[in-house]
Amino acid sequence: MSDKIHSDTAPRPVGSYPHARRVGNLLFLSGLGPRIPGSDEVPGNVYDEAGTLIDYDIEAQTRQLVANLDQVLASAGASRANLVDITVFLTDMKRDFKRFNAIYAEYFTEAAPCRTTVEINALPTPIAIEFKCMAAFAE
Repeated sequence: MSDKIHSDTAPRPVGSYPHARRVGNLLFLSGLGPRIPGSDEVPGNVYDEAGTLIDYDIEAQTRQLVANLDQVLASAGASRANLVDITVFLTDMKRDFKRFNAIYAEYFTEAAPCRTTVEINALPTPIAIEFKCMAAFAE
């Protein structure tokens, strides 16, 4: 039916789900954020003395997210070249889209996957960006 994929080098999922599932020649990745593997810290987040998030760095989060994506893809025997579709969730489109888009272009060039970017109110951890991806393997 399908194979569950778990990466020991990517951040743990925040819920009861695998990093990815392979069904035939398709690979579906669960939502993936920029938490640092092993520590769950979010790069670029700034907190006040009470522990409230007061600022974040979309560049640092985007770069960590791509690193995490690479780890999950590698665990499935794939790479960014296998990606066919990415949905990007941003918590502040007006503030972050231009900078995010420039960084994204550094990582996804010639064989860039289809992409949709949407703004949402919040994500389940203190992150400003998340990817939902689909990849394909040669038949």
